[in-house]
Amino acid sequence: MPVPVNRSFERSNDLQDRLHHVVPGGAHTYARGPDQYPEGMAPVLMRGLGCHVWDVDGNEYIEYGMGLRSVTLGHGFRPVVEAVCREIANGVNFSRPTAIELAAAEDFLDLVPGADMVKFAKNGSDVTTAAVRLARAVTGRVKVAACDQPFFSTDDWFIGGTQMDCGVPESSRSATVRFRYNDLESLSAVLKGDDIACVILEAATSTTEPEPGYLQGVRRLCDQHGTLLILDEMITGFRWSIHGAQGLYDVQPDLSCWGKAIGNGFPVSALAGKREFMELGGLRTDRERVFLLSTTHGPETGSLAAFRAVVKAYRTDDPIGRMERAGQLLLSTVEAAIREAGLADYLQLIGRSSCLTFVTRDAHGRPSQAYRTLFLQELLRHGVLGQSFVTSAAHTDSDVERTVAAIRIALPLYRRAIERGSVAGLLEGRPVAPAIRQFAAPRRDYGGALPVAADLGGIA
Repeated sequence: MPVPVNRSFERSNDLQDRLHHVVPGGAHTYARGPDQYPEGMAPVLMRGLGCHVWDVDGNEYIEYGMGLRSVTLGHGFRPVVEAVCREIANGVNFSRPTAIELAAAEDFLDLVPGADMVKFAKNGSDVTTAAVRLARAVTGRVKVAACDQPFFSTDDWFIGGTQMDCGVPESSRSATVRFRYNDLESLSAVLKGDDIACVILEAATSTTEPEPGYLQGVRRLCDQHGTLLILDEMITGFRWSIHGAQGLYDVQPDLSCWGKAIGNGFPVSALAGKREFMELGGLRTDRERVFLLSTTHGPETGSLAAFRAVVKAYRTDDPIGRMERAGQLLLSTVEAAIREAGLADYLQLIGRSSCLTFVTRDAHGRPSQAYRTLFLQELLRHGVLGQSFVTSAAHTDSDVERTVAAIRIALPLYRRAIERGSVAGLLEGRPVAPAIRQFAAPRRDYGGALPVAADLGGIA
């Protein structure tokens, strides 16, 4: 049954206020910021086990999203934790490569047949930017064609094309052009000048699958125009397939970038690619060398041990099947509850079963951040933490049942807001706002003096 609604966020709110004083934005990732949660209800977490987490106020939640999709086996997954503990007991960082670097690289390349070499790092942005630099060196071109998908990097070549482009030189902004997903004509148009170093895209997203022949068409266009193809496997890798989306959809990139789930939450990412390109960052080339990746912590033994333990878990079990089954059960039961509440036109779940996103609409059927916040508010009150319904292999039928019970309690309030045509009087505080936006408003931190709540249902 759902947790009673009389939960306190007092300690979390105190720590969040202190975080704002020492960490810009109050979090180290924009998607984790308090502006992404109902006001005064942004839990500061203490620990997790499986798909359950506990905050500093002692509240327990069933978590979805699972570390921004990085945790597929569950928090505190024992085989991973034990492998890491064994490895770090012998040291973490050395002045020369370690045997586990070779073992991890061989494990990785066994899973990605189209790649000949791999280099490990810590963040997704490390490897996507390294891939772009390598493509520029290979082709002698500067421009990047990036798909109109949400996020590829924190670096200038990508951030310069978002609303948060402050501090990015115009030269970086103009060097990246966009094309539309599932639209080969859109890509053909940006490639026609033969001045594009690389095309970067996710083969699929949580809400969009490639149309038949699309990815093969992208590969063909890249070959025709002398452009490298980079696949971003941050989300799809180890969630769509252990071999990534490239294995699932049968397309071979020149370079691919991995992260998130490959370490079950531990900090590890990877750039993989064909030897003829990757060696430009090595010692077996007569060409001018590329400063590809050179990180102090990239070969840190703990995260590589985590990666190897994750690979073993995937080879001996079926975590992808389990997370997809949990997502399918969640989808069918939540959709039934929404239909029963008469809200099918206002609240929908979309996307792959293991990576579900909910769409919230106002009384006019328009996407609404205010109604989204109202929904999140009620889920939090009843023990569900999640900006989406991204599952893990740790989500059980019981967890799904508890989640659906919480949603059933939340739906009548959502219906009242629809009938009123407003969240006023129902939503406590300001709505959530897009994580990447030009100004802090409408969720600027006022240092404790908060403005009166307003109904901003039209903000999407």
